[in-house]
Amino acid sequence: MAVVETRKLTKVFKRGNVGAVVNVDLQSREGEFLVLLGPSGSGKTTLLRMIAGLEEPTSGEILIGGKLVNDLTPRERGIAMVFQSYALYPHLSVFKNIVFPLKAQGMPKERRQKQAEWAASLLGIQHLFDRKPRELSGGERQRVALARAIVREPSLFLLDEPLSNLDAKLRASAREELEQFQKRIGTTAIYVTHDQVEAMAMGDRVVVMSQGAVRQIGTPADVYDEPADTFVATFLGSPPMNILPGPDVIVGFRPEHFLPPGVAERMGEHISFGFQISHGEYLGAERVLYGTIAGGAFDGRKAVSRIPATHAVSLPDGSLQTFAVALGDVKFFDPGTEKRTSPRSIPA
Repeated sequence: MAVVETRKLTKVFKRGNVGAVVNVDLQSREGEFLVLLGPSGSGKTTLLRMIAGLEEPTSGEILIGGKLVNDLTPRERGIAMVFQSYALYPHLSVFKNIVFPLKAQGMPKERRQKQAEWAASLLGIQHLFDRKPRELSGGERQRVALARAIVREPSLFLLDEPLSNLDAKLRASAREELEQFQKRIGTTAIYVTHDQVEAMAMGDRVVVMSQGAVRQIGTPADVYDEPADTFVATFLGSPPMNILPGPDVIVGFRPEHFLPPGVAERMGEHISFGFQISHGEYLGAERVLYGTIAGGAFDGRKAVSRIPATHAVSLPDGSLQTFAVALGDVKFFDPGTEKRTSPRSIPA
């Protein structure tokens, strides 16, 4: 296992002199599953590639296991990487794909066999040894790519959206398998994704990135429940957090905390809003209601409510209701910086 640390890590591409990664300070923990999350262009893949040694930093330092590795090749860094495209050799069998990096290192044949069997047993693919990649499903190819990555027993595991080529059902099962697999081997892993569900489900901690900068680092609960700014608040969550810009403060609250009549009265101290419902969506286990705030300082601002489908109160399209949010679920942001601020009085 190895701790990864970056110090003021920056990458500037010549075109437009724009920083793809800007002054990133980051430190992993031994054996953790650390997720880099952000939209396209946020710098997460560039950051991962610099850690891997595939991209040269413009400035800053990268340390793996306490050792400065800026001038080391990917092989010398003791890392293994799995890409979005599994990059299996189509003319080689599964076994030969797995042992390829060991053969390149000059490892004796007998030891290569044992290492391949060990890696394959962790992923349950020993029975696929004689097949070619074209004979495998997407999930099987992913397992082969993982086996090839771990066969060298790296100190660090880097994954760049390895599940994005799978269909939704297979992706969900592969996500669980990958998470459990990482816990079994105990190797530090850094995982890049733009999918918030993957990040929340898999990460011990999540690094939320935007425009090359780190916006927040924390557990999934931290970044969801206590967002550092309005970007994090709206990037995480489906539907995202309601953001109501006011004259002196921005008020935010999650759709699942924006509750209808009959519930508000049981929440204790709360804030009420008029809610003009425009339309709703039935999603099986829940209903999502869309509309606008009616009256007060936030009149006309869009808002969304997410409630269990079992909630029996009639909430027809076009109706005006009084919804409420528990005071403890309201977040406050500074209008100038859009960063979290201390609780303030809410404009009437």
